[in-house]
Order: sequence, then structure tokens, then C-alpha cells
Amino acid sequence: MYLSDARAGDRPADTSGGAARLRVVTGNVLALGMVSLLTDISSEMVTAVLPLYFVFGLGMSTVQFGVLDGVYTGATAVLRLVGGHVADRFRWRKAVAGTGYGLSAVTKLGFLAAGRSVPLLGLVIGVDRAGKGLRTAPRDAMISLSVPPEAQGRAFGVHRALDTAGALIGPLAAFGVLSLALGTYDAVFVTSFCVAVLGVLVLVLFVREPSGEVGRRAVSLREAARLLGPGPFRRVLAAVVPLSLATISDAFLYLLLLKRLDIAASWLPLLPVAMSAAYLLAAVPFGRLADRIGRTPVVIGGYGALLACYVLVIVGHHPAFLVAVLLLRGLGYAATDGVVSALAGPLLPEEQRATGLAVVQTGQALAAMAASWAFGVLWSGLGLEGAVGVMAAALAAALALAAFLLSGGNFRSGKSRQNLNGVTGGT
Repeated sequence: MYLSDARAGDRPADTSGGAARLRVVTGNVLALGMVSLLTDISSEMVTAVLPLYFVFGLGMSTVQFGVLDGVYTGATAVLRLVGGHVADRFRWRKAVAGTGYGLSAVTKLGFLAAGRSVPLLGLVIGVDRAGKGLRTAPRDAMISLSVPPEAQGRAFGVHRALDTAGALIGPLAAFGVLSLALGTYDAVFVTSFCVAVLGVLVLVLFVREPSGEVGRRAVSLREAARLLGPGPFRRVLAAVVPLSLATISDAFLYLLLLKRLDIAASWLPLLPVAMSAAYLLAAVPFGRLADRIGRTPVVIGGYGALLACYVLVIVGHHPAFLVAVLLLRGLGYAATDGVVSALAGPLLPEEQRATGLAVVQTGQALAAMAASWAFGVLWSGLGLEGAVGVMAAALAAALALAAFLLSGGNFRSGKSRQNLNGVTGGT
């Protein structure tokens, strides 16, 4: 095991070793980053056109869109736990992740069959997100187990940078395909499928199961449940779930900007580009910063950037606010997405790394799903400014709670209490 000290998950690390830096950017981290790059090109091609298709093409209300957006966000929840536990119990992290990537690839063709049927579209979205749910925790566990504890932030930063490069290319590719195909969505779905298949092939050929667990016994459900016992890991979970509950989804954020600034709907597929560019540029620096000064302040700062986005949406009327909102949202992602996994990962034993990360990600996914449903209702009932104001107040409260949970008591100092619950076991 990498550590039994609770503060190791959040403490500044010695980053002077050139060998440690080399280990971060080679092997599994780079291979998994390339898989995510290709998969995100595929996923973001579809994601970029769905709000445009649903709201402007099918004429959905904000409540209907909120339901489908919630399904898109939260359908991963239960299968994250299943995927994480199966990957840990049988040490099939690569196989479970590969199944998830393959499932998402196949569903790109499902949009062709669904046509304009809202129930079928919801089913296809649910299956696609189920694939994401299966793959995310095993993938993050392989990243976490492939590098030492002091390099977790940098490793996840490198992975998320490659992942976000795909998110940057995806909307541009969708815009280009739509232009060449004269607005035919089928061309986007077919191209997306082909790119996703390439990602699966890279996983199969170049990703390895992390070594170092020979002779470890299978993990039972009862032992997995002990992860929720008193200790720093539970405090991480209690901190990040309310933050997700107060987060407006990207799809809703883009619609807010269109409505607020009266932008032509045809530009919607390009809105994620500025956000992804900021994320791409900041992912590795923020990962290194998290390793150096601690992961808690970086995560808190990331959600602080999201709060600033909400304020700008409420007060802004000039196109310059559009760029500011998207850049802040991208910086917020860079400071929270991989850094939360880097924060939680070292607090978990190796044999339960995927399961524990799945617990965190499931909590975030369920909270995000509820947030989308709630925001759709709030927007319908209170209007744009009222709905965003409610979410801003909720996020401010969640930030205060997270700062308390992640900075006080034994989380930042003293020994981990996870051992008292039989979680961490041996070294």
C-alpha cells in the first residue's frame, strides 16, 4: 500500500525527483490518456449537438431537457459502484474499463435508430452513460496504482489534459461534420462511432493491469462497505457530494449563455471549445500545484471559480462575459475533476482503490442528476436569474461545508483512523 497516513492524500509532496516525473507521463497514464482523448472526441461530438437537437430541433421544455440531462449525468451512478467493485474483487480493471468503453462506442449508432423518439433517446443516453459508469472508476484506479502517492496530482493532470484535448477537438469535429453534411446529424453519430472504436483498440493493445497485487485476496462487499466508516475518506465524500448538488450542468450553462446573450443557436456546438481550452492548459499545472501545496485548496478554488461563473451569468449582458464564463468553468474543471480523485485515491487501500473511487464518483453523479432535474424546474418556475441565484446560494453553502470538512481535525493532521475500521489492512 502506498500510505497509511491520512494527510498523505492532501499533503504537499517532494516534486524534485526527475525519475518520479518521468513515471507520471509514461506507461499506463499516457496510454489511458490516449484512450480518453479518442473517447472524448467521440462523446463530445454527440454532446455538442444534443442540446441543439433536443431544445431547438425537438422543441423540448426546460423541464423535459432537465430530465434527459439528468439521465445523461446520473445514469452512470449505480454501475460506477458495480464496475468498481467487480474490478477490485476479480482484479479485472482493464476488462471492466474496456467493457464500458465498448458499450459507449456501440451506443453512438443507437442515436440513428432512436430518431426523434424521446423515450428511445433517453434509453440510448442511459446505456451510453452506463458505459461511462463502468469504465471511470477502474480507469482512475489504474492511473492511481500506476504512480506513487506524491505524484497523484500530476498523473491525473496529465490524463485529464489528454482527455480534455479530446473534449476540445470533439465539438470542432461535430461543427465540421455538420457543415460538410449540410446539418445531417447521422453523419456526426457515424463519425463518433468510428473514433470511439479506435479508443477501444488503444486500450486493448497498450494498457496493462497495474502490478503489485499478487497474492491479495478478493475483497468482500462487507469490507467495501467499511470504506464509509469514520475517517478522512468519508469526509472527502461528504464534502464533494453537496458541491455536485449545487452544480449547473454544462448543457444548461450553454443554454443559459444563449438565452442571456442572445447568441444564434447554430453556434452552440462551439461553446465547449473555450472551456475545454482552459481546462487543457490548466490541468497539468493545477495537478502539480495540488501535489505541491495540497489538494484541498485547489479543489476549493475550482468550485470558487464555478461560483464566479454563476455571478457572471446573472450580471453579464456583454459578449465578453461569454468568454469569461467559459474560461472560468474550464479552470474549475481543471482544479477539481482529476484532483478530487488524486485527493481520495491515496486514502484507499490498493485492493479497494477502484471501489472507493466509484463511491465518490457515484455520489457526485447522483447529486449532479438531482441538480439537473432541480435546475430545470427552478428555471421554469423562477426564470433564469432566479434559478441561477438559488444555485449560487447553494454552492456558497456547500463551499463553506467543504472547506470545514477538508481542513479540520485529523484530515489534515494526525494519523488515519481508517485502520481502526479494518479498511486499510496491511502495508
